[in-house]
Amino acid sequence: MKNTILLLFLGFLFTQSTLIAQSLPDLIIQYSADEKILGRFYTVPGTAESIDRMKTLISDYNAKLEGMNYSRLSLDEKVDYQLFARRLREDLRNINNMAEVLNESDFLFPFQDEMNKIITEKRRGLQPDAKAMAKRMTDILHTIQEKHMEVEEGDNIDARLVRATTRHLNDLKEAFKEAHNFYFDYDPLYTWWVKKPYEDLEAALTKYMELLDSKKEVISNQKRDESGIVGVPIGEEEILKRLEYEMIPYTPAELIEIAEQEFAWCDREMLKATKEMGFGTDWHKALEAVKETYVEPGKQPEVIKRLYDESISFMKKNELLTIPPLAEETWRMIMMTPERQLINPFFTGGERISISYPTSTMTHEEKLMSMRGNNPHFSRATVHHELIAGHGLQAFMGQRHKVYRSWAYGNFGTAFWGEGWALYWERLLWDLNFPEGPEDKIGMLFWRMHRCARIIFSLKYHLGEWTPQQCIDFLVDRVGHERANAEGEVRRSFVGGYDPLYQIAYMIGGLQFEALKKELVDTGKMSYREFHDAVLRENRMPVEMVRALMVKQAPPKDLKTSWRFYAIP
Repeated sequence: MKNTILLLFLGFLFTQSTLIAQSLPDLIIQYSADEKILGRFYTVPGTAESIDRMKTLISDYNAKLEGMNYSRLSLDEKVDYQLFARRLREDLRNINNMAEVLNESDFLFPFQDEMNKIITEKRRGLQPDAKAMAKRMTDILHTIQEKHMEVEEGDNIDARLVRATTRHLNDLKEAFKEAHNFYFDYDPLYTWWVKKPYEDLEAALTKYMELLDSKKEVISNQKRDESGIVGVPIGEEEILKRLEYEMIPYTPAELIEIAEQEFAWCDREMLKATKEMGFGTDWHKALEAVKETYVEPGKQPEVIKRLYDESISFMKKNELLTIPPLAEETWRMIMMTPERQLINPFFTGGERISISYPTSTMTHEEKLMSMRGNNPHFSRATVHHELIAGHGLQAFMGQRHKVYRSWAYGNFGTAFWGEGWALYWERLLWDLNFPEGPEDKIGMLFWRMHRCARIIFSLKYHLGEWTPQQCIDFLVDRVGHERANAEGEVRRSFVGGYDPLYQIAYMIGGLQFEALKKELVDTGKMSYREFHDAVLRENRMPVEMVRALMVKQAPPKDLKTSWRFYAIP
C-alpha cells in the first residue's frame, strides 16, 4: 500500500513538472498570438483604445507569470521565465514611451479622433450615412489644411516628435484607406458622395506628412549638417536603459573603451599584413591595393559561391559544427536593388544572400566605389557571416528548435545574439587561420575595424557628441571606407529603421560568444561542435542567458545583469 501511494505521489510530481514545462512555452506563444491579433484589430497603435488594451494584455500575462512557483522551475524554465518577464517589461516601457511622445505631439494631429471613429465603425461593417460621411471627411480635410498652414508658418519641430507623428499618421492613413475601400464601389451611395472628399483628404494628409518631415530638426541642438542625414540621438539615459534590457552591464564610456582596445589590436595586425604586402607602414596604400582586386560586373556571384564553398569546406574539415544538408541545399542568391544599396552598400544574408554590386543606373563614381567596397578579400570575411554558420544557419535552426524563442514569434530576439553570433564566426575563423594571405587578412581586418568604428560613432552620435558628417568622416579616415559606402552606412544606422544599439551589437555580441567559447571550449569542457550546436538549438536570447544554460547556472528570480565578459584595465 505504501509503495502504491509513493508511486502515485511521484507520478503526481512528474505530471506537475511536465505541466509547468509546457506552460511557459505555451504562455509565451499565446502572448505573442494575442499581441498580434490585437495589433491587427486595433490597426492604429497610438490611439488611446489601443494603448489601454495592450497595457491590459501585459498586466494579465504578468499576473500569470507571477503566479508560477519560480523555485520549482527547471533551469530551462527559469531562463524562459526571465526572458518572458524581460519582454513584458520592455513591451510596457515601449507602450508608455509611445503614449508619452504621442501625447506630447497630439497638437500636430487634431483630426485623429474623427478619423479613428470612422475606422472603428468599419470594423463591424456599420452602414454609413453616405451624405453625412462626405461632410465628415470634408471637415477632416479642412482641419488638416488648417494645421498644414499653421505648421508651415511655424518654427522647426523636434525630430523626435516628427518621427513619432509621421509613423502614427502613416498608420492612421493606411487604416483609414482600408475603411474607405471596404465601402467604396460596394455601396453605390457611399461611392457617389465620398469619392472626391476622400481623394482630397488623402492627398492633403500626404502633403501634410511631407511638410512635417521637412520641418524636423535634430534634438540636443544638433542641426542638419552637410550630410543631409537627420536622425534622433537618444541620449545617455536611454542608452543605459536599452543596455540593461540587452543584458550588457557596461556604460557607453566602457563600450567605447572596449572598441578602442579592439581597434588597437586591429592596427597592429593591419601593419603586419601591410608589411607582408610590401607597403611598409602605409596601411592605407595596402588597403587601396586590396580594393582594386574587385571583379568585373557580372562576376560577383561567382566570387560569392567560391568563398561560400571555401568556408563550408573549412568548417567541415575542422569539425566546427553540424551543418544540416538541407541548409546547404536551400540557400540562394538575389541581387540587391539600387534603392536598397543607398542604405546598405554591402551584401546581406540569411536564407538568401543579397548581393550588392553596381547597376546601370549608378554614376561612374558610384559604380567604382561599390565594386571596390565589395572586393573578394573584403567579402571573404562576410560570406560565412551572412550564410553558414551565420545568419543563414541561425534562421534555419531557429525554425526547428525551441521555436517559441524565434524571431517569428517576436519574443526574445536581440541583435547581440543575431549579429553577435555572425561576427563571432568572423573572429573564430581568423583565429583558426582561415585567411590565406595578407590580402585576405587586410580584408578581414577592414571589417573588424568597421565593427569597432560602429561602436564608437554610433555611441558618440547618440550621446550628442558627433554629427552624422563626423561619423562619415571617421569611417573614411579611420577605417578606409569609400565615402559613398560610409554615407550609406551612417544613413542606415540613423534613419534606416534600426535600433540605436544595433550597430554596437555586432562586436559586443561577438565578444560575448567569444568569452563563452573560452570558458567552455578552450578549457576542454566542450568541443567546438558541441558548443556551436548547443547555442543554435537554444535559439535567440541575450547571450548572458545562453551562458546560464550552457554553464548550468540558474538565474535568480530578481536577476540583474552582471556578466562582465570583457576585461577593461
